[in-house]
Amino acid sequence: MAKKSVREALRLDEVDLSTLDPAGRPIGPRNKKEAAADLAVTGAELDGLQEALYAENSRAVLLVLQGMDTSGKGGVVSHVVGLVNPQGVRIASFKKPTPAERRQHFLTRIRKVLPEKGRIGAFDRSHYEDVLVPKVEKLLTASEIRARYREINAFEQELADSGVTVIKCFLHISPEVQKERLIARLDDPKKHWKYNPADIDVRSKWSKYQDAYTQALKNCADTPWYAVPADRKWYRNWAVSRLLLETMRAMDPKFPPPAYDIEAEKARLISNDPLR
Repeated sequence: MAKKSVREALRLDEVDLSTLDPAGRPIGPRNKKEAAADLAVTGAELDGLQEALYAENSRAVLLVLQGMDTSGKGGVVSHVVGLVNPQGVRIASFKKPTPAERRQHFLTRIRKVLPEKGRIGAFDRSHYEDVLVPKVEKLLTASEIRARYREINAFEQELADSGVTVIKCFLHISPEVQKERLIARLDDPKKHWKYNPADIDVRSKWSKYQDAYTQALKNCADTPWYAVPADRKWYRNWAVSRLLLETMRAMDPKFPPPAYDIEAEKARLISNDPLR
């Protein structure tokens, strides 16, 4: 029997968050030491694939990271996307829309920061904020939310048609671990900047956000979601790194052939050597 891939193991086909274990390890390393060793190997291969993608300059990858506060979106950007050359990466994060952004179509600010050909893009939060928050806060009607689901599906298909491979990761964290991480931020002066009092307000609506995520995951599944257990940081980082690696292996980017005569260029270098 063929070994199951991480994409197969984490693909979210049936959306029932109550059945997903935020501390689970459905595939891969069983401890932090194994994960760290594997991450180093993964990073070396990813770096080579990213260089080939950059040189090929015809396609792009977009890593979409969604999850509750402290689920580790920024950590993934640092530990996974940070494995490759930053020159080939475009990172964007999305907070509450500004008044000017609210006057525009909700996808306008997303389109402005899509990765160019040859790049890996990473979204710390994404266009899904514009269906999650409005649903919980009742900023839009049910009909308007459904319309946005359809627009998101169409948008992601448009990306695929233009050569952008989208990897959507739902970082699944438990309320217990979120509480631990929020307390850790309050206990460490170096992490006070990461704490936002509004996080408690969002946390108080946990069940509503779980429902909003469930509906978004169900209704925007034309491009598959991957459920990443996020209670263990080391496992979360390993899982996303493997999702990215398996995706790029499947893309199989190629270095383009030279548009010049190699032997002729060598001869020119020899004949034009300033040290002669």
